[in-house]
Amino acid sequence: MSWSRTVVAVDGPAGSGKSSVSRAAARALGFEFLDTGAAYRALAWLGLERGVDFADEAALVALVDELGDGLTTDPDDQRVTVAGSDVTDAIRQPRVTAVVSAVARVAEVRRRLNERFRARLDAPGAPGIVAEGRDITTVVAPDASVRVLLTADERVRIQRRRAELTGASSADVAKLVADRDRKDAQVVDFMTAAEGVTTLDSTDLTFDETVEAMVALVRAAES
Repeated sequence: MSWSRTVVAVDGPAGSGKSSVSRAAARALGFEFLDTGAAYRALAWLGLERGVDFADEAALVALVDELGDGLTTDPDDQRVTVAGSDVTDAIRQPRVTAVVSAVARVAEVRRRLNERFRARLDAPGAPGIVAEGRDITTVVAPDASVRVLLTADERVRIQRRRAELTGASSADVAKLVADRDRKDAQVVDFMTAAEGVTTLDSTDLTFDETVEAMVALVRAAES
């Protein structure tokens, strides 16, 4: 696909810092930011609210039409709305994290959401957009201007994810991360960089250093 602006695709496992680093990099670059994982979380939240059986793939696919287009792309104003309700904080609850993989592994759900993501990436707006999420570098935007696999040791990822989630113990978060990795591995290979994808290991980097490294990759590609 020929993009109308600079597209930066960021992939990686749970707790690697994809969202926070990508958002900060987008802000530094003057780009928009798309958190594709928030769409899956919003869909999972909607399923919980509707009392959907998460083993019923048809029911999950039907929810996509109800989801609407409630993701903002302003890195300074990240909001998620579903049917007029602000669910920005609600989609980060442990109960949502526990079922989001059941949504993400449905092929038709992924296909429909990926179409929406591509449309957002190519929409008029800022000169570029940073998009993060599972298989963004290989399926959604394999021809993005810059593709990055952001990773870190499991211990570090657990610490970071605990800081993001409310009301969860260390043991709970460790189990959630391990379960998420195991389930997501059934859908995509998020630990190995595909050809042309740059691996950025943030285990020993501070947050600011990781952001600076990602910004440098983008500016190098644009020069």
